[in-house]
Amino acid sequence: MREDTAQELDSELEPPVRMEEESEVELQVEEEAPEVMKQPEQPPPCLSEPNTQGIIKGSDLFGYVGIEAVLDQMRRKTMKAGFEFNIMVVGQSGLGKSTLVNTLFKSKVSRKSCTPNYEEEISKTVRLQSVSHTIEEKGVKMRLTVIDTPGFGDQINNENCWEPIVKYINEQYEKYLKEELHVNRKRRIPDTRVHCCVYFLPATGHWLRPIDVEFMKRLGNIVSIVPVIAKADTLTMEERLEFKQRIKQGLQANGIRVYPQKEYDEDAEERILNDRIRESIPFAVVGTDKEHQVNGNKVLGRKTKWGIIEVENVAHCEFAHLRDLLIRSHLQDLKDVTHNIHYETYRVRRLNESNANGLSLENGTAEKSEAESQL
Repeated sequence: MREDTAQELDSELEPPVRMEEESEVELQVEEEAPEVMKQPEQPPPCLSEPNTQGIIKGSDLFGYVGIEAVLDQMRRKTMKAGFEFNIMVVGQSGLGKSTLVNTLFKSKVSRKSCTPNYEEEISKTVRLQSVSHTIEEKGVKMRLTVIDTPGFGDQINNENCWEPIVKYINEQYEKYLKEELHVNRKRRIPDTRVHCCVYFLPATGHWLRPIDVEFMKRLGNIVSIVPVIAKADTLTMEERLEFKQRIKQGLQANGIRVYPQKEYDEDAEERILNDRIRESIPFAVVGTDKEHQVNGNKVLGRKTKWGIIEVENVAHCEFAHLRDLLIRSHLQDLKDVTHNIHYETYRVRRLNESNANGLSLENGTAEKSEAESQL
């Protein structure tokens, strides 16, 4: 009896379950039916496959747009307005700073060359003097300013002789910052900031002097420094290579930052170029503004009883590498690093100081802003 009743209960329970399953299938069919009836929307015809990265190349354009003409526009504006380049030369007297600057720009642009009846005097203090010129070449105008530092390193006690130089560089940053903060500022702010500092090392053949280390450590964070070995023709090739290695070791041991810094390399191509430059630093240079005949050609060089040292011959000295760095390949980058790195660091620090102290940078007074006074 118990088995019969169990079978009857099973038979009674099965049909409702089947009906539920059938009802679920019918619901699914009814739900899917409208989707089948709907016609999918066809995407509009496209001439080429859509670019998911948002980069439209020349092959994807319908025709010529003229974007490349922007470079010509920038070139015309730059040639019309010109640009500034401010270079500082630092080193003790007698290292050929004026001669090297004249050789770089192939004209008499140094302070010594421009001053009539100039007499060399050893200054008792470091005095910064600048001279400006407008150089034009193939329609391109450049406002060149050469800042000289007579008196640097010429005293028996050279303690803190770098302070006037640091003060001058910061004053130019401050001057530019105040011009930026004016309500009605100039359309084009005059740029007197130091874009590059060429530091002259005497060709002693030994190590970096304490004054060299202190100067480059203190100025490496506020300006782009390019160290050079002055009058490198006084060293033999073996002495020159050994001296360069010692200077590199000294720079690395003291954590001195010289241009170009690795952290500012933007891509692999620039890193390869800058690595080649970093291997050559410091540049062993020779300067002269006199021409001599060599194999029927006029060349800049220094004549000795052993022969002529050609300034622009890389087998004789590294002046050509220095010229290419400062003018032909990295001039704009020097200006960009000055504006985006060194000046920006100074600007942030000064604005933070003014906010903390409630000072007004625009007029140089200690007046607080109206909002603070109202509070």
